[in-house]
Amino acid sequence: MCLVLFAWDTHPRHRLIVAANRDEFYARPTAAAGWWSDHPNVLAGRDLREGGTWMGVTRDGRFAAVTNVREPRGYRVGAPSRGHLVGNFLLSRAPSMGYAAGLMPVAPTFNGFNLLLFDGMTMGWYSNRHPAARTLPPGIYGVSNALLDTPWPKVVMGKDDLRQAIDGPDEELEARLFESLARRDPAPDAALPATGIDAGRERALSSAFIATPEYGTRCSTVLLIGRDGEVTLTERTTTLPAAEGWSEARHRFRIGEAAAG
Repeated sequence: MCLVLFAWDTHPRHRLIVAANRDEFYARPTAAAGWWSDHPNVLAGRDLREGGTWMGVTRDGRFAAVTNVREPRGYRVGAPSRGHLVGNFLLSRAPSMGYAAGLMPVAPTFNGFNLLLFDGMTMGWYSNRHPAARTLPPGIYGVSNALLDTPWPKVVMGKDDLRQAIDGPDEELEARLFESLARRDPAPDAALPATGIDAGRERALSSAFIATPEYGTRCSTVLLIGRDGEVTLTERTTTLPAAEGWSEARHRFRIGEAAAG
């Protein structure tokens, strides 16, 4: 993912609310969110090149998502895929902070990442560009391609949108979150982060929804984990930078229920 906005334990009906955009090269082969045939407990998209995922949830209520840290000068070709950080957590039974602690010895081998980990009880955040993992108290958070809650314009705007959506009618929540994820307005030049890329590309990557000739937002996802155990994951997917149409998939299940069949 390249933008994850989430409200943890702040809503009367939903224990966890996530709105996220995945940005990637259009040429990278990808499977849309679905139940994995080899691991039917996991609901997630899949990177068909490396086999990992950027965001997913399980039948027992585990959730994880990863974003890259933008550091072009420090990027290492051949580093292990960060998508396995998510997939391995979803397949494990490790507590959030235990999993993060276990990663610390190998974390330097990966390019920069932010990892969100929810084990059903504890929400954690870990980055290999930060000294320690954190257990997150209830609140509204946002992460893009810098550390958690770094005030990039799309993070600040997205968190504001999330607060307003939560305060509005519950039946409008999902639609309002998708509206926020679809924002294409770039940040003012004075507010652009300085990550080591040229100003034109920095500007193009500053909007919530990105559309450049070779790289952009491939999918937008809203995940709701209810206090009653009901989980809804809705994913809107596109494959072209200028596509107006989306394919939408909606998955709904209850935590603890067995896979069909």
